[in-house]
Amino acid sequence: MRRLIFAALLSVMLGSTVGCVLPIYSGDPAVRTKQLIFTSENFRQIINQWERIWFLDQPDHMAPDRVHGGVI
Repeated sequence: MRRLIFAALLSVMLGSTVGCVLPIYSGDPAVRTKQLIFTSENFRQIINQWERIWFLDQPDHMAPDRVHGGVI
């Protein structure tokens, strides 16, 4: 009985350090490369989204140049 508990405990400990049960990326190198490119492109867009949320992408109204605010 002690061996069974020890074996179960050992398998749980080793099983938790192996990695994810469901891998995030594909095993095929071509598909995995495409998935990693898409993921990094999404991370690159976070900066633009942040600027849009805080209205940092708007023209500066304190600038000496006059900016037409409408559609030309």
